[in-house]
Amino acid sequence: MRVMDIRFIQSFLAVVELGSIAEAARQLDLAQTTVAQQIRALESDLGSQLLVRSGRMVKPTVAGTRIVDRARDLLRDVRDLRSAASDTGLPAGPLRLGATPTALMGLLPPLLRHWMEEHPSISIFIEPGTSSVLLGRVMSGELDAAILVHPAFELPKTCAWRLLREEPLILLTQSGMHVEDVPATAGREPFIRYDRNVVAGRMADDYLRAHGVRTKVHFELDGIEHIASLVAEGFGVSVLPDWPFIGQQDPRLRRWRLPEPCPSRGVGMVWLRSSVRSQLAEAFVQISNLGGSQLA
Repeated sequence: MRVMDIRFIQSFLAVVELGSIAEAARQLDLAQTTVAQQIRALESDLGSQLLVRSGRMVKPTVAGTRIVDRARDLLRDVRDLRSAASDTGLPAGPLRLGATPTALMGLLPPLLRHWMEEHPSISIFIEPGTSSVLLGRVMSGELDAAILVHPAFELPKTCAWRLLREEPLILLTQSGMHVEDVPATAGREPFIRYDRNVVAGRMADDYLRAHGVRTKVHFELDGIEHIASLVAEGFGVSVLPDWPFIGQQDPRLRRWRLPEPCPSRGVGMVWLRSSVRSQLAEAFVQISNLGGSQLA
């Protein structure tokens, strides 16, 4: 009996997730014929057809659907085995790290620079996403760690958390706007609302309601940098977390402190304590101490 090749399972899962042999081949950097041959070999080993074409898509058969979760568990176990077998001070990589768009633009680059200096042999795979999606992928073991906004609820005790930044809410306006009463300005001017489906968006909405401010909402969207661009162009004002890269080197923008008590969002890193690569996550957050004022 021949030993099943783990790469065949990886190709199978890529096809299932992407719905296409061609897309899976691109993601895996393989020829389409190679991926197709690997799938056929896996089907031969298991004695069942695993994939079927449905229109332009490729979907798992009943048998294929049954093994998807087990296949993912198997790949995870193999990665864990390889990490644990490292004969160095840290488990072998790569570290699978999630990051929100704001973290990718702000916090992450200096941390990656320090990581490469300290641990050049351990690579990092970065997956972008929203905080809620990334937290779910950490909890399921699909990611080793993620830099995200702390949710509005307590994290499970199975998770470790390291705070990297506190970002209080601020009023963002054009630099030439005269502001004497910050809440009144938010209620008087056209308002660009930060998406209430995200933690800081709900914080901002709750804060303004608590202060009796009725905003004149013209837009509501996610993406701090996108909102800042609209504010800079004169489309309105907004209440946002004080992300340090808002309008960086843009003289058209000005921040205004909100009256206390003012809520803050916490940006940090989360990982599973039981993960084989938890030591890599701990080593990564330790280098945040080297980031100096950029993370203050």
